[in-house]
Amino acid sequence: MGKAQSKLSPEQLSDLQECTYFEKKELQQWYKGFLEDCPSGQLDKSAFQQMYSQFFPFGDPSRFSDYVFNVFDNDKNGTIDFKEFIVALSITSRGRVDEKLIWTFKLYDIDNDGYISRKEMLKIVEAIYKMMGSMVKLPPDEDTPEKRVNKIFELMDSDNDGRLSIDEFREGSKKDPTILQALNLYDGMV
Repeated sequence: MGKAQSKLSPEQLSDLQECTYFEKKELQQWYKGFLEDCPSGQLDKSAFQQMYSQFFPFGDPSRFSDYVFNVFDNDKNGTIDFKEFIVALSITSRGRVDEKLIWTFKLYDIDNDGYISRKEMLKIVEAIYKMMGSMVKLPPDEDTPEKRVNKIFELMDSDNDGRLSIDEFREGSKKDPTILQALNLYDGMV
């Protein structure tokens, strides 16, 4: 595999500035840190899982981090390169609400068919609950993944077809304060 180049070229920097919310200096710092963690310039799924487990020491983030990895891995080659990493980080930490909603929709649309089924939603919500462990006290109407999914579908599935389109997801998310809170969780952190 070898080592990746130690600095971003002016062309790469310009490209990344156009497709992210990061400044030139920030991109250079992120790239340096990325190469320290991934000297080959590629982040694989197991390293990504290890990174996630540092943030959620009281739960099991392995399944959730798999789903997130799949959204970061835009070209679906099994690894995340710096551009994939920084673009996803830019959206999740500095993006507009609509950009975050599209990114989140991709996370839940596991089979990439353009819809979120109840089954897909349940897989993600179960993974989130498993990742959070017993650290979070949930209200009685959301204390199981099934209850949370039912509540989400009641709110969002406006045509009652058992699946969510991107439009239903967008509109429904804007009505749910917990979703909006989660979307803005990383704002300003990076």
